[in-house]
Amino acid sequence: MTASRIPTAADTSLAPFTPPVASLAPFTPPVASLAPFTSPIIDYEPPLVGATPACSPPTPAALHRHTPRRLRAVPAAPARDSVPRRAAAVFADTALRRVLEVVDRRRPIAQLRPLLAPTLIDAVVAMTRTAPSDGAAVLRRVRLRSAVTADGEATAAEVFGTYTKGRRVRAVAGRIEIVGGRWLVTALQIG
Repeated sequence: MTASRIPTAADTSLAPFTPPVASLAPFTPPVASLAPFTSPIIDYEPPLVGATPACSPPTPAALHRHTPRRLRAVPAAPARDSVPRRAAAVFADTALRRVLEVVDRRRPIAQLRPLLAPTLIDAVVAMTRTAPSDGAAVLRRVRLRSAVTADGEATAAEVFGTYTKGRRVRAVAGRIEIVGGRWLVTALQIG
């Protein structure tokens, strides 16, 4: 048998280790292979030229010093849209669900008459004729934003939301108004 040299920690070569062919001794990995493969980080930042030295950090006394400050008037909050009444939100949710059910042919069209303007009923009827059968449409989210207010009460609101049909998420938007003392969908766009 031939004697083979086992690398030590003093070895700096990274040559691949080949174990002896005819050795009966158990294999021990070379120490060089256990060393981490890192190199020092080199700072490539150029030195500051013509800059003033950095300020010294503040002392604890300076951080906790009480300095009198003049009180300033808080600016008035911008006028927010008046929040639509809960009745408007419930009506919008109910109306959009019924419209989607009519488009999917799960409800008769006659159930939309008290909820939609007459011109919109004709548009929904046209959609029922061309609706693909990707499964049932499920309303996911409905949001409202006041559009017209009278005496602090919302009389019209913009409605927007999402629904799923099959694996796709689609959008729906519209406008509801108080007509004749009750809410009515006056505009509708179904994506």
